[in-house]
Amino acid sequence: MKKFLLAATAAATLTFGTVGGAALAAKPAETGFQSAMDQRIINQINVDNIYNDIDHLQQTPRVAASEEEYAAVQYIKEKFEEYGYEPEIQEFEFFGYTAPHTVELTVDGESLNTLPFTYTPSGEVTAPLEYVGLATDLTGHDLTGKIALVERGAISFADKVVNAAAAGAEGVIIFNNAAGVINGTLGGANDNFVPVVSLTQADGQAILSKLNSGEEVSASLTILGAEASMRTSHNVIASKKPNNKNKDNGQVITLTSHHDSVPGAPGANDNASGTAMVLELARVFKNVPTDTEIRFITFGAEELGLIGSRYYVNNLPQSEINRIAANFNLDMVGSRDAGDLVMRTVNGQPNLVTELSQASSLRLNGASTPFAQGGSSDHVPFGEAGIPAALFIHSPLEPWYHTPEDTIDKISKEKLQDVAQIVSTAIYDYARFDNKGPKAKKEKEAVSTQMYFEESLK
Repeated sequence: MKKFLLAATAAATLTFGTVGGAALAAKPAETGFQSAMDQRIINQINVDNIYNDIDHLQQTPRVAASEEEYAAVQYIKEKFEEYGYEPEIQEFEFFGYTAPHTVELTVDGESLNTLPFTYTPSGEVTAPLEYVGLATDLTGHDLTGKIALVERGAISFADKVVNAAAAGAEGVIIFNNAAGVINGTLGGANDNFVPVVSLTQADGQAILSKLNSGEEVSASLTILGAEASMRTSHNVIASKKPNNKNKDNGQVITLTSHHDSVPGAPGANDNASGTAMVLELARVFKNVPTDTEIRFITFGAEELGLIGSRYYVNNLPQSEINRIAANFNLDMVGSRDAGDLVMRTVNGQPNLVTELSQASSLRLNGASTPFAQGGSSDHVPFGEAGIPAALFIHSPLEPWYHTPEDTIDKISKEKLQDVAQIVSTAIYDYARFDNKGPKAKKEKEAVSTQMYFEESLK
């Protein structure tokens, strides 16, 4: 997942009580008894299992809808089966875009630095250039057999391309109206688009100066590998049911992660770490008596905008949403080069997850894990549905984030162990049979105000 925007400072103190009058957490048991319960879970965690699963998953990038992502799905399914589960693979479709692998622009034989617009189609065009200003109204222009040179401003990039193409242009070059490069998007696929790239203001004005002096200027534009189409990805779901039907409280805790990565990044920390931890805690909890269902889920296509988790939550009936007491979401939980563990909630307010986890971390480490507001991960759809949810992540992020350097050698077993202990004991504190405290009531969480920027925010 992405570099996220923080909307509140971390709340480092442990808080028990109510929000809006709703009880958030079960009353903690006495310290000695609670420690014994913690050890019952902690003693079963094998951090080497987590590390080895990370190593397996990070051998290649797992881009959503790719063969590599599907191979990861199959691996996760087989691991769940190995631990005694009957996992479900949930298939979903989305409209996706593959960025071009080749982008080249030459003007009068000189190669220029350029960037493609997201959703540009592929194409190879060699043609004279014609300047058409802002391309707001090209009625009466005949750009047949030409490449349109357009200045940024007034209307969207997409409208500029559509207008130029409607006038007959075979390609479009948009130059900036200020210093710096344009790293832009057309907003979505459109059959009316033609190949389009950007130029800096300086390069665009240099070409315009030639055209204004009466020179004929020719350009060659090459974009290869760009593709927009329907894609298929998958979620993997495994459930540990309550051991005794007579003691089933009817509630569910979800422990989630995403298994996809960004192009070019092996994704050891982002997010093989979270996925491997979900697998290990599924193993740990398989035969532990609980009165609460624990549902383990890994999501596809998170990096493209939480597509898998949104599909999962949006396709749950309201009766099922009402049963989910909490969502613990793990994303980037093992980097040696990242900062300390933090939690993020959609609205920045405490909820059942933060309170259980703060109590757990206080017992285990002598300090409560802080939380603040933050989106951009798979806890968001749960929070927006009114389910208490929080993201577990280290902050600040490691410098290897979303790069080819996100590899197994950057993973810290100590950090993996710490997060696994905090999360597992927090879940068990709620789900165990002998927890006699009040179970949670949910209240609607605010819709996330976080914005998604292509391959930039987590």
